[in-house]
Amino acid sequence: MKKGEIDMEQFVEELFSMQGNEGDYDEQYESLLQILLNPIHLNKTSPEELKSLYILSPVQINNFFEYKRLFGNLLSIYELQAIPEFDLETIYKLLPFVTLDENLKPKSSLLEKIPNEKDAYFIFRQQRVWETRRGFTAPDTLNGRITSRYLGDPNSLYGRFRIQHSKDFSLGFTVDKDPGEVFKWDRKTNRYGFNFLSYHFTMYNRGKWKAISIGDYQMQFGQGLVFGAGFSAGKGSETITTIRRSNLGIRPYTAALESGFFRGISATYKTGPIHLTMMASNAPRDGNLHISPMDTSENQTEIITSLQTSGLHRTPTEISYKNRLREKNLGGNLHFQSRKKHFQLGINSLWTQFSQPFFRTERIYNSFEFSGKNNHIHSLYFAYNFQNYFFFGETAISASRGTGSILGMMSSLHPKLSLSVLWRFYDRNFHTFYGNSFSENSRSINENGIYIGIHFKPNQKFNWSYYYDRFHFPWLRYRVYAPSSGHEWLTRLSFSPSKKTLLFFQLREESKARNISEYQGFQSSYLLDQGLKRNFVVNLDQRVDKVWSFKSRVTASSFQFGGKKTRGFAISQDVNIDKEKWRISSRFVLFDTEDFDNRQFIYERNVLWLFSIPFLNGQGLRYYFLAQYKISPKLSIWARYSRTLYTDREFIGTGLQQISGNRITESVLQLRYQFNR
Repeated sequence: MKKGEIDMEQFVEELFSMQGNEGDYDEQYESLLQILLNPIHLNKTSPEELKSLYILSPVQINNFFEYKRLFGNLLSIYELQAIPEFDLETIYKLLPFVTLDENLKPKSSLLEKIPNEKDAYFIFRQQRVWETRRGFTAPDTLNGRITSRYLGDPNSLYGRFRIQHSKDFSLGFTVDKDPGEVFKWDRKTNRYGFNFLSYHFTMYNRGKWKAISIGDYQMQFGQGLVFGAGFSAGKGSETITTIRRSNLGIRPYTAALESGFFRGISATYKTGPIHLTMMASNAPRDGNLHISPMDTSENQTEIITSLQTSGLHRTPTEISYKNRLREKNLGGNLHFQSRKKHFQLGINSLWTQFSQPFFRTERIYNSFEFSGKNNHIHSLYFAYNFQNYFFFGETAISASRGTGSILGMMSSLHPKLSLSVLWRFYDRNFHTFYGNSFSENSRSINENGIYIGIHFKPNQKFNWSYYYDRFHFPWLRYRVYAPSSGHEWLTRLSFSPSKKTLLFFQLREESKARNISEYQGFQSSYLLDQGLKRNFVVNLDQRVDKVWSFKSRVTASSFQFGGKKTRGFAISQDVNIDKEKWRISSRFVLFDTEDFDNRQFIYERNVLWLFSIPFLNGQGLRYYFLAQYKISPKLSIWARYSRTLYTDREFIGTGLQQISGNRITESVLQLRYQFNR
């Protein structure tokens, strides 16, 4: 790995809980990469910016600003070594995200700078599964009807154009076509060539206007109860810094996910210690519409029965969902920061209106979910830094009168010992559409709990981290038809005898309730049993020299439910080569799991801007090869080939995604052209 570059694999595995549920991490990964593309200037930064990296502890941040107070601005990046508690491991993690380059300040007008900006590029990516899924075969008849099939080809296509200058401006667009979607210009079905188009133009630091954004954007203020976009890792082996959300303000939206962003205009104005942000959005959304069963009038009323967030438009049914409704948002933020930057106080407000009323199919577990046409949510948040203690919190109330609250603390009790504590409470009728606060659930609703994290580093060679999270769900949930409780804990012990070697052991336990009726034999829908899952990981990273490096890993798990215990494991070996213009990565994995609950998650390297944590379930072998070659200063190419071979099945997947056979093969080809290199 070249100096100043991030070891993305190690960084991601520390921040994300690798043995968690499969989720769509693309937006989180995208937000992390935006920080990499907009490095923080160490002589112009604030404690809030440094906290947003999830790298520095409270005592390290305090020592950084105390050093600057005593000795003035940093003259060299290597001066970080002179700051107390800044060890080499921390500095190496920090380097890719920071800069001292004064050339970041533009010296010409915006119109003159855009055509000559160094950070200007276009990326094009093609991705494909080579085995034929059922959705791409000829239709057959089922119950006298012709079954549905995908209308497009199996290729996934992605393109991104962007020109940006850190803390100055950013403009660009992203286009995306998923497998099975067809290129077609058809206004009746809201299709215009590529299935998805995202675009933005954002300016920063224009006098008192700190940010002005037009197009697609996100916002992050407080602890994510109202505006929760951006990078938020949650629970992982980094047990201290990841519990808190940072005030990152307005951020351009550049991901290919087709929901979770605003489309319109937003701006932040600064006057003294006050930042005022206003936003307005009118965005199309996918949804399933039906005629209200209660409406017997001639002009019948349509209602929304479900929002579709997959972004897939492959079949006539999926196409019928596209852009069927509009979502309007109007909101703002008022943020105060003290002169010494140790205290923050803010207010968030967001009003949301759907073009049709929203009424879900009624189930007991979703009785308190949002319904209607309008929602509004408001919150008050604070952050206070006292010596090596950092306190933060936010409380919010939605139109339903449901409330959500977070209160947390991070502390460096000793240069070698850190502690974090976080309490959260979300009512069963608390409704937030753009929140992304700390929670066990994927959404901030129907949950309360307390989290405690510890990090101990006795010397440069050893690291020990631990967290315990106790949570309770006061109302029913999907597949859990009674109030329930659970807990989760994780511990990791790392040993690094040199910069070239890292060995760690990790153990994680999670206890959650489920309906007993999911398993064989008739049971009451309201009887629960506690599922207990344990994961174990042992990992060895070894860098032989500047060219060769290896990673060996063993993961294992067990799951106990209903008096039955099942197990699973995976063994993987990586070989990586980094030489001049070439980067080559490879991995071979053997896996064997008794059921889906023991599926194994292992982060995989992929092409730039593509995130991959596949789950391995069943018995088989998986391998991949990834190559990157820098053809010229302007042009780079990536190619990836991966295959999973199963020994326990003749079909892979279900429905239209089903493959006849025991293997699945995928390729990725990506080109990046940098215009002004």
